[in-house]
Parts: sequence; C-alpha cells; structure tokens
Amino acid sequence: MTDYTHADPYDVRRLIREEKITTPTSGMCAGYAQANLAIVPRDIAYDFLLFTQRNPKPCPILEVSDVGSRYLKTIAKDCDIATDFPRYRIYEKGVMTGEYLNVVDFWRDDLVSFLIGCSFSFESELIDVGIEMRHNTEGCNVPMYITNIPTNPAGIFNGPMTVSMRPIPYEQIVRAVTVSATMPRVHGAPIHIGDPSVIGIKDISKPDFGDPVTIKDGEVPVFWPCGVTPQSVLMNVKPDFVITHAPGHMLITDIKNADLK
Repeated sequence: MTDYTHADPYDVRRLIREEKITTPTSGMCAGYAQANLAIVPRDIAYDFLLFTQRNPKPCPILEVSDVGSRYLKTIAKDCDIATDFPRYRIYEKGVMTGEYLNVVDFWRDDLVSFLIGCSFSFESELIDVGIEMRHNTEGCNVPMYITNIPTNPAGIFNGPMTVSMRPIPYEQIVRAVTVSATMPRVHGAPIHIGDPSVIGIKDISKPDFGDPVTIKDGEVPVFWPCGVTPQSVLMNVKPDFVITHAPGHMLITDIKNADLK
C-alpha cells in the first residue's frame, strides 16, 4: 500500500479524481487540513448555513461554494467538488440511496456546497507530540457515534451531535486536549472524556459510522465534535436530496493546519 503521509495535497486530489485512491484519508498529507462535505439545494442552503453558524464546534465552515459551482476559490486550487473526495453518499428524504466515487451525473445548477473542518486535521498535530491515532495503527476508519448531545436548531435543521472517538492514554489526555484546543476551525477541544453512556453511546464497540478500534488498559475514550454531524442531522430532517462525503473520505485541502490555529 502506498504511503501518502508526506504527499502533496494537489497530487493526492488528482489521484482521487482518477479514482486511484478510494480509501479513508486519515494520515494523508500530514500537516494539511481536511474537510467534510455537505451539498444541499439552494432553497434550504440558508437554513443550513445558519445551522453551521449556531453549531461551530461540530460544523466549522472552511468554505461555501457559489450556487451551482463545482469549484472552490479558497481552500484548494483546481478542486472539483464532484470528483475530489474519495467517496460520496446521496440521501433522498433521509435515506441513503447510494455511495459513489464521483457525483458528476447527479450535479445540479441549484446545489450549494459546504466544506466543513475535519478532526483528521489535528491528528498530525497529536502524532507530532507522541499521541498514537489507533485507527491509523489498525488501518481502519475512525469510530464515530451519534450522541444525545443536542445541537442548536436553525430553520428546518435540528438533531443530535455526532462525535469521533480516539483512545488516549490517561497520562496524555491533558496534552491531547491542549493541542486540539488550539484548532477551533477543525473542531477544537474534546466535547467529552470518559464514560460513553453519559453522552448516549450504549456500546462503544458498535460505532454508527467508521470502524471500532481497540481500547487498551490505561486508555480513556476521548470524544471530539465531528463533521459527520450534518449527515445525522440531514437523516433526521429528511430533505428531498443532499450529497455528502462518505465518513472518513475527506477532501485534502491546500490549507496548512498551522494556519487554522
């Protein structure tokens, strides 16, 4: 398997566009921010924008596209929103109707794309200070859970927060909190540390998205707000048509993590 840890974001986006990379992007292009995706029709885009502004921890906006445009102007050069994520999901009335390597055939002139900060962005910062990212070690996607933590409603949008979990050795928790807290545009500090049941997670071995990971003796589950929150909210609200990324399959931007601090 090719190691893309130190690859250039532009080069990796080209490989994704050519469908040569179709896997989760955690660990790729270390030092560069990654982004979640929510694409909604124009008639509900204002409500969604308001929802992200009222919920900046799970939904920190990095860029919003022009109506109908497949191209970004700020966070990534020559970036086609319809092809440059490894995998996409389409939801109709809250039901996922398909997963695709590109969404060119589904594009419409009324669509607005929201690029949302991703916790993968601060993972390289945690690794730099000696904190293991277990999902990288085990070669799987980060585990994500729908919680009982409410979001702040806006227009038609409402529903619970989704979180991502990383097991952290007890003695490294303060460092993990301190490092991630410096990056609020990619979720910032954890929302919860410890007992999963407190935030409504009944079985930590059964994530709602992603894959389960090993939690070793002496480690504590640490939960961060997650950019998959819009997907769970969209499933709750059930609009006629939306496009998202497949969890863990992000856009790798040209923005350095250091610039988000």
